[in-house]
Amino acid sequence: MPTQLHPEPTSKTSQLPKENKQTLAPPPRSSWRNWPTAALIVALVVAHVVALRETEFSFTALVDGSGGIMRFLSEALPPDLDWENVVKPGIEATGITLWIGLLGTTLSIPTSALLAVWGSRTTSPHPIVYQISRTILSFFRAVPDIVFALIFVTAVGLGPFAGVLALICHNTGVMGKLWAESIEEIDPGPSLALHTVGANRAQIVSNATLPQVSASLMGLLLYRFDVNVRSSLVLGLVGAGGIGLLINQSIKSFQFDAMMTHILIVLVLVVLVDTFSAVVRKRLAQ
Repeated sequence: MPTQLHPEPTSKTSQLPKENKQTLAPPPRSSWRNWPTAALIVALVVAHVVALRETEFSFTALVDGSGGIMRFLSEALPPDLDWENVVKPGIEATGITLWIGLLGTTLSIPTSALLAVWGSRTTSPHPIVYQISRTILSFFRAVPDIVFALIFVTAVGLGPFAGVLALICHNTGVMGKLWAESIEEIDPGPSLALHTVGANRAQIVSNATLPQVSASLMGLLLYRFDVNVRSSLVLGLVGAGGIGLLINQSIKSFQFDAMMTHILIVLVLVVLVDTFSAVVRKRLAQ
């Protein structure tokens, strides 16, 4: 019998007409889309060049002044450890610096809290109240604490009271803004639920808003306390009392060894305050 030839099976795809397929290359990216980044880089370079020129930044001047730095260190080291004349007054003044930072932080809580509630979009009673509160916070935040200290030194005289008043004003602006931003980030659900059942604004803030942000507000308060303790050191340089005043007097009288002792005492204070703040924040996070 003749052998019947069976055609080989062909797939459907092989029976389809072949199309000329061309690989399309991605369109070239327009160079004009990169101009904002290029313009930003150029602007930053120009700004740095101008800043270096206007501030008279010079590595040569730094190298030439290294001799003066070495003479300063030779006079500052070793520090003066005279207990009666240096160490004891330094510890007492450091305590005043700590109390200035503490009062400047805690006494600003009422005004900061009130302006934070009024200056938050979620809790402000009216847009006009919101704008006024934000303007007050911006003013207190924009004026440096050392400028407030100079003003209050003129008003109430030299001493730590002027430093406390300066920190209250500046800290109100900074802490109020931080608290207002924290309040704006809360979940609006509990507040809407209380509003639905007829709660007034004060009840909503006390029962829905504050419980959600209490941990965040306490953490920000500890952070500002840490900052204010160091700021109170600077305020002493303009007559607001504390260890900064002794450092300023030591520099003016060229007693650099006593100045170094006071700086070391400040270092101990800053480490203790940092440790205390870290421990409290850790407890709050648990």
